[in-house]
Amino acid sequence: MRGEDVSDVRAELSRRIVAIEWRGGTGAVAREVDAIRRIAHRNGMMPAVTVAHLLESALARGEHGALVHDWLAMLREAVQSERQDDATSDAFAAACQVRFA
Repeated sequence: MRGEDVSDVRAELSRRIVAIEWRGGTGAVAREVDAIRRIAHRNGMMPAVTVAHLLESALARGEHGALVHDWLAMLREAVQSERQDDATSDAFAAACQVRFA
């Protein structure tokens, strides 16, 4: 990705994360997280893909409310990460395991 493309994608994903609301229920949140994950994957943003997968699993387990807002904060951090390599993706996965276990 080119520099300006990266910032455009990050801005789009950040807007999507901020716009997630519970009014549509867990299914609507899951669909939006899935869309974020697909966009991140298409653009090589592996930390965001990892966190989105973990968030989708949390939603499937029935997590909701404040805990999901914490997951979304972690997803925003992954989207904004300057590093997009496997090691960074693994670090985000480990941070999720520690923070949300």
